[in-house]
Amino acid sequence: MSQRTKPPFRADHVGSLLRPKALKEARAQHEKGEITDEQLTVIEDREIAAVIKKQEDVGLKAVTDGEFRRAFWNYDFLGGLDGAEAYLGERKIKFQGINPKPMMMRVTGKLGTFSGHPMIAHFKYLAAHARVVPKMTIPSPSSMHFRYGRDAVPESIYPSMDDFYRDLGQTYRKAVRAFADAGCRYLQLDEVNFAYLCDPKLREQVAARGDDPARLPMIYAGMINAAISDIPADMTIAMHLCRGNFASTFVASGGYEPVAEILFNTINVHGYFMEYDSDRAGGFEPLRFVPKGKTVVLGLVTSKSGRLESKDELRRRIDEAAKFIDLDQLCLSPQCGFASTEEGNILAEGEQWAKLRTIVEVAEEVWG
Repeated sequence: MSQRTKPPFRADHVGSLLRPKALKEARAQHEKGEITDEQLTVIEDREIAAVIKKQEDVGLKAVTDGEFRRAFWNYDFLGGLDGAEAYLGERKIKFQGINPKPMMMRVTGKLGTFSGHPMIAHFKYLAAHARVVPKMTIPSPSSMHFRYGRDAVPESIYPSMDDFYRDLGQTYRKAVRAFADAGCRYLQLDEVNFAYLCDPKLREQVAARGDDPARLPMIYAGMINAAISDIPADMTIAMHLCRGNFASTFVASGGYEPVAEILFNTINVHGYFMEYDSDRAGGFEPLRFVPKGKTVVLGLVTSKSGRLESKDELRRRIDEAAKFIDLDQLCLSPQCGFASTEEGNILAEGEQWAKLRTIVEVAEEVWG
């Protein structure tokens, strides 16, 4: 058993990090028009350079920009695609408890082209400042559809939903290639909707609006495979699965069993970051479907509270998972990012770094 030389790494993390006070203040000032775009960028650049170094200092082999330039894990990317728009509306799928700003998505024109995106430059800044592997995170293509269904896709633009799915896959293929051409070799697709489709209540909601929850996993798998069909041979694509993460709350419950076979054997990604920090995620049994050659990063450390997991507890759970999949195919991470939106989860920055340091230490003890 040994440390891995390519991602996902034995000790890894999902992507987003708690926003430092100076960054939060600057973004609030920018929203009120008190500082310019350029002044905000200077502060973002400074805080990102600092957070890259902190990740390296705790021993991580892959670093992100903490998603510090985003308000949301998904809308900032989706809203920047040609033919798509983010706007404020009414949320259909709700968190348990408080809810984020009601940001929504809609299609405003034909998809399929990719004329560029600000996040390509965001990746280049990350890569220029990282001494280890720079990792980029973007929402999975299913994020443009699952929450809204047909409501987001006007019939005047797409009479056939199959044409929409095809064009969205092509947009993503060009976007993923653009990241690759910018030097990205570790890209993560944040895919909440496969996990949402394991929740009977959400399946009912989807069926009530006229979508078939039994058919959606294959549709989404097709879009994801299209998205990653033009990558260089040395590029790693990971997928992160999650049941909702806003201010330490969640959306969905249910184990991975209903989608496991498609997830692991139809989708052509190299690794899976899997939420496993609570009973809501079910047991490790679905890992029996993971083929040789693919990696599962166990999200055993919660990003939703500051309580630090004991090393014994983490090692015990890794051993439990290894009953269903080879230990050499496993890695360790938090179950989600620490700040899927700029508000962040309910824990302190010191607690966040203690969790990441523990992940690194446990990974060294388990895998050498």
